[in-house]
Amino acid sequence: MSKELLLVMNPFSGTRRANRFLTDILILFCSYGWNCHTHMTQSKGDCRNKVEECAAGCDLIVCIGGDGTFNECVDGLLTANANIPLGYIPAGSTNDFASSLKLSKNIMRAAKDIMEGKERFLDVGSFDGRHFTYVASFGAFTKASYATPQNVKNSLGHLAYVLEGINDISAIRPHHLRFDTPEKTVEGDYIFGAISNSTSVAGLLTISPKIVDMNDGRFELLLIRHPDNIVDLSEIIRALTAADYSSYMLDFFSAAEIKIRADKQMDWTLDGEWQQGASEIKVENIHNAIRVITNPDASNKTPLQLIK
Repeated sequence: MSKELLLVMNPFSGTRRANRFLTDILILFCSYGWNCHTHMTQSKGDCRNKVEECAAGCDLIVCIGGDGTFNECVDGLLTANANIPLGYIPAGSTNDFASSLKLSKNIMRAAKDIMEGKERFLDVGSFDGRHFTYVASFGAFTKASYATPQNVKNSLGHLAYVLEGINDISAIRPHHLRFDTPEKTVEGDYIFGAISNSTSVAGLLTISPKIVDMNDGRFELLLIRHPDNIVDLSEIIRALTAADYSSYMLDFFSAAEIKIRADKQMDWTLDGEWQQGASEIKVENIHNAIRVITNPDASNKTPLQLIK
């Protein structure tokens, strides 16, 4: 009985470096006994629709692209309610999610790891019903994820986000939000916030892998308070550089479910893609939602427990 594999590829991701390996990837997969079906995405939403349409007839889905393409792939898989493993060959500009999973940046190595790797259950987020794989964020620098032109991202990679963020500094203003969780409530004026299940956000902000567990049923929330003076600003820089999450300028905690009250005019970013804001938002962790094939040599050590 043949094994059916759907390969969905975004040919415009990153510097398009993965395109020249397509034939070699297919030859590799076929050598492991897979019957391969290939789909090249044409527009936004195409990956999601194709995965949802074909998932029921597949034994494995492989995604080649960036974080946005992977997000669509996961959304299509969950919408189809298909319990099949997912492979990811990162080929975007930033690849935050892949970095957290320690997936190889070498295209052919990543492809072989899918054939020989091990499945790992991972949590997925729901933002008022829209899925996200690793982060829902707002405020400073987040606009750069979806506002930076693709050709600039392709040319400059991480630097594109830095440049766009610097350009946006003069427009940074605080947002007043309230976060209610079963364990605690925080409220204040914030210039940045991330509800994440990742060690890397936008290639700029990192959270210690000793804290992040991508299948513990909880998110990490990092909120940066609005600085009133140069001392506060210096403290933010020091705390983020030193990964000191106990700073008075940060709110940092974990939660499985969050109810948010915010300005409905405030935009959000989900996995680097724009999301319209709302005055009341419900974010939920879908525990063990997907099975992703990871590097067979990657460590799955249990991270240190974050104080709830």
